[in-house]
Amino acid sequence: MKTGSDPSVVSDPSSADVDKTPRRPGWLPTLATLFVIAVCITAGNWQRDRMHQRDALRARYEAAAAAPPVALPADLGDVAEWRFRAVYVTGTFDAAHQILIDNRVRNGRVGYDVVTPLVMTDRRVILVDRGFVPSTASRAQLPSVPPPSGEVNVRGRIAVPPSRYFEVGDVHAQGVLWLHLDPRRFSEGTGINVLPVVVEATAPTGNDADLDRDWPPPDIDSERNLSYMVQWYTFAAMAAFLWFWFTFRRHRKVEPASTP
Repeated sequence: MKTGSDPSVVSDPSSADVDKTPRRPGWLPTLATLFVIAVCITAGNWQRDRMHQRDALRARYEAAAAAPPVALPADLGDVAEWRFRAVYVTGTFDAAHQILIDNRVRNGRVGYDVVTPLVMTDRRVILVDRGFVPSTASRAQLPSVPPPSGEVNVRGRIAVPPSRYFEVGDVHAQGVLWLHLDPRRFSEGTGINVLPVVVEATAPTGNDADLDRDWPPPDIDSERNLSYMVQWYTFAAMAAFLWFWFTFRRHRKVEPASTP
């Protein structure tokens, strides 16, 4: 009697256990996943750095607000360390070189910041932002806000204007109306050597009591950066988990079909 397999019995591939060996990852989805993870981690790290920067800025702002006003020293040293510090300066306003910073918005009103050079008693010159004035009914007519004459005492806080800002085309300040408050450009345009900082007046000096000196606080809210940081890191973790799941998950065992 011959022995052998029964030809009537046909092996059913579906009845066999599927190989449970983890599949090797394809290079394309792996590469794409690594790219997504790298982008998410980079974005999360950037938000983390911004959060730390804003926390440091808040600490400096609060410390400066609590400190008593001091006289502006002869040597400022690192000007960034003087940001937000309350100071007082004495000198005479240079009315001939007063400028208006355009496109300022305060409490829903559009207008200008009035900036006047102050020649201090030691002959140094510093720009003083005397406050905000709303625009008139016509752009052709600029508001008249002459500075007080004679020696004045100015109380304010130190601001460090940004050295970089966005401009459309080759824009240069002309006349009284300027687009940005930039001490370096002011010096180049007027020939007056001014300090690299600005005093934002916090009290009226003479006839400018009507100017708005309610200076907005800096952007020191780090909660948004914390939220965005967590989101980006979560996206990176999700990408890694999905790659692991779809790459190494096992096939489910398929039950053999019953024969009638």
